[in-house]
Amino acid sequence: MKELVEFLAKALVDNPDQVQVAVFEEEDNIRLELKVADADIGKVIGRQGRIAKAIRTVLKAAAVKNGKKVSLDILD
Repeated sequence: MKELVEFLAKALVDNPDQVQVAVFEEEDNIRLELKVADADIGKVIGRQGRIAKAIRTVLKAAAVKNGKKVSLDILD
């Protein structure tokens, strides 16, 4: 999951070296925290949150395969 978020975020931003993903696992729940450069936060969220919603949709589809629940927090 972490690699998937890193790949998607690095493809969207201008500063891919500043992309950081932290993973917190609890039983069947996985919480991911994404941190990018301040200038790139809008590119990851998108207009009205469309990009962020799309990333979360892809993550949930991948998590169903593993029988887990996943959430993504985008930190500023």
